[in-house]
Amino acid sequence: MAKSDPAVLKSVTVSLPFGIGSAAWEADPTERNAAWELYIELVTRVAVQSLATEVGTVREAMNSLYSLFGSTREILRKAGPQVGASKDSVGGIAIAVLNNGLRPFLSKWHPLLQAWEVKKPADLSPQAHEKAWEQEPVLRQELEALRRDLEQYADALADIAGVQHD
Repeated sequence: MAKSDPAVLKSVTVSLPFGIGSAAWEADPTERNAAWELYIELVTRVAVQSLATEVGTVREAMNSLYSLFGSTREILRKAGPQVGASKDSVGGIAIAVLNNGLRPFLSKWHPLLQAWEVKKPADLSPQAHEKAWEQEPVLRQELEALRRDLEQYADALADIAGVQHD
């Protein structure tokens, strides 16, 4: 596949999760670069990989999700106003994903998990304590649903950036 000229505007249409819908516009090089940075931040995180029940902790996944706020803010801040804030812009999509997808999930589950974590006996590992929580399977189910939505977001970012992805 031939590489495209990054200075040329790229027409993109993407389908987005979290009730955002779809968006279509001409992505400029600044948006494409920001999309690439957001894509890399997203696909290299624990929270966007399937979390098998016998490995890892949901706390790790929650921390990974939470850190997306800081990295997204930094990428958008560095890219500047050219990435936009409207629905049909990389900036607007990123902000909507944070506010419509991640924030509600974390607002619900973070305090519940935190309340359970403070009850951990000293002789029990964090993973064993999480497994003993009656809400843990529900949290993992919702985490998997969120992961699928974030995967759709990652696919959209890859399309905007003009990179091949699986």
